[in-house]
Amino acid sequence: MDADTAARPAVAPEPARKPLRVLAIANQKGGVGKTTTAINLGTALAAVGESVLLIDSDPQGNASTGLGIARSARKVTMYEVYMGEKTLEQAAIQTVLPGLDLAASDPDLSGLEMELAASPRRSYRLRDALSALRNTGKYSYVLIDCPPSLNLLTVNAMTGADAVFVPLQTEFFALEGLTQLMRTIELVRGSLNPALEIQGVVLTMYDRRNSLSEQVARDVRQHFGDTVYDTVIPRNVRVSEAPSYGKPVLIYDLKCAGSQAYLQLAREVVRRERDRRASKSK
Repeated sequence: MDADTAARPAVAPEPARKPLRVLAIANQKGGVGKTTTAINLGTALAAVGESVLLIDSDPQGNASTGLGIARSARKVTMYEVYMGEKTLEQAAIQTVLPGLDLAASDPDLSGLEMELAASPRRSYRLRDALSALRNTGKYSYVLIDCPPSLNLLTVNAMTGADAVFVPLQTEFFALEGLTQLMRTIELVRGSLNPALEIQGVVLTMYDRRNSLSEQVARDVRQHFGDTVYDTVIPRNVRVSEAPSYGKPVLIYDLKCAGSQAYLQLAREVVRRERDRRASKSK
């Protein structure tokens, strides 16, 4: 080794970038626990050590409100991101939980479809914004809370996502709504995002005292097999109460059955994702 080489300070290797998984949390049927799952799965993933960005892509803004982000604190919102005026990094707001950031909603999102009617790549707006974020290595998961309808916002979410995460209420009309969602996923695969996968189906609002819940769960598992998560989210009063306090249920009441279920779901999501990556690397 010559003197110049010996004198040169060692350069620390760059930290490895976190592999990013983008999940669109979607179901065209309302009232299935979609936003509740987005909030509490994001919180639980952060609690088990993941770095998460939750994108509130629903004009109602329930995910933003449920995380206690006041409208006055939403300086940059998803409206500016969709319009190409700001980046997702600029829109990200730190929540009270370390490791969980939020890109907040704005009521103006309800008019986005008309505003972008003649715009090029209007179905790729979120995908383009996510492309810039993927290069930062800042997050390991991005969760997109979609509106309960098939509109431009939902199409953008599925076009930009790696996979769709489906909350499914264990009630009578659940399978009908799921069938419609699967058709939508196939349409997006066929024209906008051929790589789109189904991350999994999680059963929500499960009531062990109700034989119908058990029947729906059995039917869903028979039809979709291993796609359905082992973890089920029970019907739980504390889960329902938490948003009115602007808190995820894990912060509102960590010990309740709902909180423990979402923690278990987060661990299952991480484990399945690790197994998925391992099988692809073989």
